Order: sequence, then C-alpha cells, then structure tokens
Amino acid sequence: MEFQPHAYQKHCIDRILTTKKLALFLDMGLGKTVTTLTAVRELKCDRFLVRKVLVIAPKKVAEGTWTREKEKWDHTKILRVSPVLGSQARRVRALNTPADLYIINRENVCWLVDYYRNSWPFDMVVIDESSSFKNHSAKRFKAMAAVMPKVDRLVELTGTPSPNGLEDLWAQVYLLDGGERLGKRYTGFRERYFQPDKRGADGMIYSYTAKPGTEQAILDKISDICISMKAEDYLQLPDITYHQIPVVLDSKAEKAYQDMEREMILDLPEEGEEISVTSAAALSNKLLQLANGAVYDEAKGIHEVHGCKIEAFLELVESLQGKPALVFYNFQHDKIRILKALEKSKLKVRELKGPRDEDDWNAGKIDILLAHPASCAYGLNLQQGGNHVIWFGLTWNYELYTQANARLHRQGQKEKVIIHLLICSGTRDEDVVQALERKENVQEWVMESLKARIRAIREENKGGDKS
Repeated sequence: MEFQPHAYQKHCIDRILTTKKLALFLDMGLGKTVTTLTAVRELKCDRFLVRKVLVIAPKKVAEGTWTREKEKWDHTKILRVSPVLGSQARRVRALNTPADLYIINRENVCWLVDYYRNSWPFDMVVIDESSSFKNHSAKRFKAMAAVMPKVDRLVELTGTPSPNGLEDLWAQVYLLDGGERLGKRYTGFRERYFQPDKRGADGMIYSYTAKPGTEQAILDKISDICISMKAEDYLQLPDITYHQIPVVLDSKAEKAYQDMEREMILDLPEEGEEISVTSAAALSNKLLQLANGAVYDEAKGIHEVHGCKIEAFLELVESLQGKPALVFYNFQHDKIRILKALEKSKLKVRELKGPRDEDDWNAGKIDILLAHPASCAYGLNLQQGGNHVIWFGLTWNYELYTQANARLHRQGQKEKVIIHLLICSGTRDEDVVQALERKENVQEWVMESLKARIRAIREENKGGDKS
C-alpha cells in the first residue's frame, strides 16, 4: 500500500528528520507508528544517518504492531525487523540477528542495558508510549537515562504525556535533553514549578499543586523539542478513525486455536462444498471465542485458554491514560474476564445496564463502560462521555457494528472518534474485519471465508494421510 501522509504527519516526519531528540504527543490511532517508520526509513536508507534503531514498546505492541505496520506500507517493507522478545536465549539470538529495527518490550529495558553495559550499539531509540517512563525513580527510567549520552537520536511517542499532571513531564523531557530545559534533578523542578498542597498531621507533604503560570512556562521551555497536536490539527482527517491493533497469540494459544479449528472442520460431514448456515455460525463463534481467550463447554462452563487479548486490552487502556472508553464485548465470558482484569485498576468501571449508567457516563463519572453491541446499538446518546471505542470482540453484524459505533460518533460529539479494534492475527478476527470493511454481503463473505479454510485444512489433511 502506498503511504500518502496527511499534512500533520508530513510535518512530524520532517521534524524527526531535523530534530535529533524529539517528543511526538499525538493521539492514538492517528498514525504515530507509520510516521516514525517513514522517518526511520529515510534516516537509515536514504540519508545513512543511523545504523541500528531500538524500539521500546508495551509487550503486545512490541509483538505485533510495529512489524505489521512495517509490512503494510510499500516504502517501509525494506526495513528488517528483529523482535527481541521471549526467553533470554531468544532475546540474545534476536540481538545478534542483522536487522534495521530491534523491538523490545519495556519490561526488558533494564536487562538490555545491563546486557550491553559499555557497548551500547543503538544510535537511535524510539520509545512508544513514553508516558510509561514518567516515573523518575523507576528502574527503567534510570536505565535509559544512563545510556542516553550514547544515543544520537531519540523519538518519544505518546498520546498523553502528563496523565497525572505536569509533574509527569520531567522524566520524559530529561531523556530528551539531559535536564537542560526543566532541570537536572526532579526535586529542583518540583520546587521551581510546584507548591505543597496536601499535608498530613505530622506536616509531611503528600501532594503538590502547580504554581500560577506553571503550565505555560513549562510548555514554552519544551516547545522546541515537543510536538503537541491538538484537535484542530486533525481537521483534515475524517471525524471517525479506525485503529487496528494486531494481537499475536503465544505458541500455546496458537496451537490450541489451530487444533480446535482443524478438529471442528474435520468433524464436519463430507458434503462437498455445502455447509449449513447453522454449522458455519457454530464453527465461527467457537473460533472467535478462542481468539478472545476462552470457550464454553457443552454445559456452558467457561474454560480460559489464553490471556493474549486481555493483555493487549490492558495495554491499550493504559495508553489512554485515563481517557474514558466505551468497550464492546462479544461473549459473556469476555465481560467476566475483562471485569476481573480491571479489578486491581483504579479505574471506575461499569456495565451499561440502564439510564443511570448512561447519565453517569455522559457526566464523566465512568472510565470504562462495558456494553454488548446488541444491547445499546440504538437510541442511546453516549457522545458526551468520551470519544474512544474499544472492540474487544467483534461482531459479524455490520448494522450492529455501525450502530454501536454511532453511540459516540453522532451530533454533539466535540472530538474525533477513534475506534480501536483488537484483532488476533491468524484467526477468524481477521475475517470479521474484512467482512465489516466490505459492508455489503457480509453473510456471504462469512460463508466464503469459512469454505476457504475448510478446503485448505481438508487438503492439508489429505496430504498428511498420503505421507
């Protein structure tokens, strides 16, 4: 596919090329990855200004998003990617594989710095979701700060650089300039721009509040190395944007999926190419359940198979940094597992059941609103409560899909609506997305895509029998 950058993307690419250390604060779903890959390609292949690029990202993003995005565009396919993931032996092997981009999850940053010690080889680093480095006392921040003098180019990417307040900016800016703009030490930064807020009975300070004029003073200091895109910068974009997030199954989950698909298909009666709608729906639903992470048995008991999509969902919610999200699930066990996964978070989570939930969402009292598309596809006005939709499990029903998205994308919505789709690679999830993109003849596409899989597996099985 040919990449035609929007004006704001072209501006960001140019800035990455000309500014050696830059923070790009751009909302999710608006092309941070392809923007950065385009700049990396030019720096590496056209200008010969970088040799080895390290991408640090949340685990599920590291597993799928960067590689998938690289393969999507004609101009970036030339880049060689080596995922530094998995066991220590696999990570070491990946680091010693010739490549242009090495992608590692943020949990292994300390290990990576320790592995190379004084022989740090990466002259360019990209930190995807740099807000995960906002804690100045965290080990991962200290590890990256130690190697920054050896890094010639740095790009920080995030949609929400200061989710908990302006204090979050210090660590991220320090990685860019070594303390030149906001000070060498966090305590000095805090004293300069903040004042004590809440104190305990013993006089201990528990929180700080910004001094008058602090926000503008900080923004003035960092404006030359930070690009912050506001809504008005996106006016040339559609007012609804679809953000596909690939979810890579681990080896155990992938085998479970393939085994179930093979077993169910081989159990179908040999009737040429004829397969009933009922059989097709049962097979598709079972495979969609498994892609989401759990399946029902005949007694409606729930069996959890993997947590790959739940993990990707939690990373996505984290990257929203407190922005509210309307989350659609497909199966009841999806809802149960999502609620369980969010138990330890400080987010206000609610299931959409009635008018009070609708009112509280629109009043900003809910962070995560769970809903089934069939229960809220019509009539509800939820546009005042947020602009992010997350599809944990997709539906084949195009009308339900569009009507559910229209709960936020409707008159009265003041922000661009972003639809995030969690898609398990190599599963029926991908067929669902293709069906929804076709808009017409969805049912026919369901049948045809399933028939194609049936033919492939039966042919493969015949080949196996011959050998």
